[in-house]
Amino acid sequence: MSGTVATTTRMPQRGVERLPETGRSRVVIENISPSVDGGRFAIKRAAGDPVRVEADAFIDGHSNIRVVIRDRTVGGGDWHETDMTPLVNDRWHGSFEVHQVGMHEFAIVAWVDPFATWQADMRKRIAADAVQDIDFAAGAELVKQAAAAGEGDAARSLDQLAEILISGRRGEAVETAISESLTRLMRDHAPRLFVTETAPLKIRVDPARGRFSSWYELFPRSASCDSNRLGTLADVHDRLSTIAAMGFDVLYLPPIHPIGTTFRKGRNNSPQAEAGDVGSPWAIGSSAGGHDAIDPQLGTLDDFDQLVQSAAGLGIDIAMDLAFQCSPDHPYVREHPNWFVHRPDGSIQYAENPPKKYQDIYPFDFECDDWKSLWSELRRIVLFWHGHGVRVFRVDNPHTKPFGFWEWLISEVKDRDPSVIFLAEAFTRPKVMYRLAKLGFTQSYTYFTWRNEPWSIRQYYTELTTPPVADFFRPNAWPNTPDILPEYLQTGARSAYIVRIVLAATLCASYGVYGPVFELLEGRALRPGVEEYLDSEKYQVQRWDINRPDSLADLLTRLNRIRRENPALQHDRTLKFHDADNPQVVCYSKNHGDSVILVAVNTDPFHTQWANIHLDLNALGLPADQPFQVHDLLTDERYRWQGEWAIVKLDPGLNPAHVFAVRRRSRTENDFDYFT
Repeated sequence: MSGTVATTTRMPQRGVERLPETGRSRVVIENISPSVDGGRFAIKRAAGDPVRVEADAFIDGHSNIRVVIRDRTVGGGDWHETDMTPLVNDRWHGSFEVHQVGMHEFAIVAWVDPFATWQADMRKRIAADAVQDIDFAAGAELVKQAAAAGEGDAARSLDQLAEILISGRRGEAVETAISESLTRLMRDHAPRLFVTETAPLKIRVDPARGRFSSWYELFPRSASCDSNRLGTLADVHDRLSTIAAMGFDVLYLPPIHPIGTTFRKGRNNSPQAEAGDVGSPWAIGSSAGGHDAIDPQLGTLDDFDQLVQSAAGLGIDIAMDLAFQCSPDHPYVREHPNWFVHRPDGSIQYAENPPKKYQDIYPFDFECDDWKSLWSELRRIVLFWHGHGVRVFRVDNPHTKPFGFWEWLISEVKDRDPSVIFLAEAFTRPKVMYRLAKLGFTQSYTYFTWRNEPWSIRQYYTELTTPPVADFFRPNAWPNTPDILPEYLQTGARSAYIVRIVLAATLCASYGVYGPVFELLEGRALRPGVEEYLDSEKYQVQRWDINRPDSLADLLTRLNRIRRENPALQHDRTLKFHDADNPQVVCYSKNHGDSVILVAVNTDPFHTQWANIHLDLNALGLPADQPFQVHDLLTDERYRWQGEWAIVKLDPGLNPAHVFAVRRRSRTENDFDYFT
């Protein structure tokens, strides 16, 4: 009959058994964590981080099981095993550390443990005085099987212990049956039969800077101390020691490539440029070159190489901006017009975010017929700068490019050098931001810029720092950016800047500041109701007096020193919020080893606020019945507290925030020594 497809169903032949090959592997393993989308994506950790693994593992009947974690680097190396221990309700846990940067993998392995089952039953029989000779014989048989499978001293020891079990010397046999030595030998050498093993799950291990970093953003053309000329890369080079002294370890430069002249934007994003207007650095490309060139006004490639080398000597990474878009003057427009979208009249479609128009920028068409050549060229650009020492890339608007492109590109780069860091500048919908992180972005901008109220901060950062989000998304908090002057910073209040920078630097292990704009409290908006700067540095050169006495440079320096000296602030997963009875006050803590930090912030930049803080003593590692000291690392003041309640006063005119180091009294200290 036309339009139909004949199908045949094969019935099993009578009398033919079809049994599962794994029918004797009885242990069930499920609900593994951490896992991102069932293993579709790698979880993230940094070198030196622990990986805590949990899973449900159980069996039919009452036999004992053994469960272990296996981990190794992908592509080589032996598996390392870590025992898992039971929690409750067939939930097991264990942890291991990852140290080598690159891809790792782990799996969970479980099997029925006849010896552990026998030993558990023997303990019950011994307690009930109901042991029989046959019970010892059963155990001895299991021990002899292990001896036969082993070799050397272990095999000989097992044979000797088996003989003791069946020797008839009841007291010695009982002692041997439950001895630690026999337990340890059997754990290490007993045959593993009918093993259940899960498919490996991937872990992307980044360098420590992927987890903990302090970013400083600087426009090179505004870096000159000479008002008669544009700043250059050489001027940035001269600023390196100051930036290093402030404690920043990543210096992010907006695009340093040639800037187009066609449809160049004027000051304050005017559609008409006037003589001398320098244009937006994000309008990349001119007759001087494209994405692999340096703007001649900024210097040469040799100048850039020197900058990268000198920065590295000071412990600073230069972060390059990846803005995959072109000015109308970019060589790509002439050489590869098919890489762009064309309008019905044949002209190339410029970028738009209605009603905004960006005539000076042409976006790529990532789905064009020649997409493979386009993707390969953009990979070449990244690897070109990697060849010049760049290990950190801040990616402009990645959410406007295909997910598949980023997964491919990041994998291509990290396969060559797993230490490369990608920061996603994607202020967009949460699921899109999360997907980009899953695809491989090391860090991500966040909504911190707009989270001002304590309830909002608490809600948002609880989400970011707990699984499942914490297993793939690393937040990087920025109080402001060249694109965003939030309303909170338009008040003219110095305390508003202090509040936001303390929150950014202590809520997140990674944070960034658009300075010297932030240092100098620049909060003039283009007009009321918008988040754009008046006289934005995106469109003109600015002259900043970084030595002004009202600068926040000293505060930034102190905060970065506090971050370096207190490991608690170098991690995000231990963030814990503490209740405050004042809705204007937010309080939270972090801990790592012996390092414990407690932060209290007044989010009202104009009024003094008092608050009763209900401390979670468990999170702080404190006993309820002993006093402890809190040392304000911002003011160097010290206080003696005890118990789960504390009172704080936060005056925006003096000190709108406390950053306390929490210190327990040691046994060798008396009250006078410790609290004075």
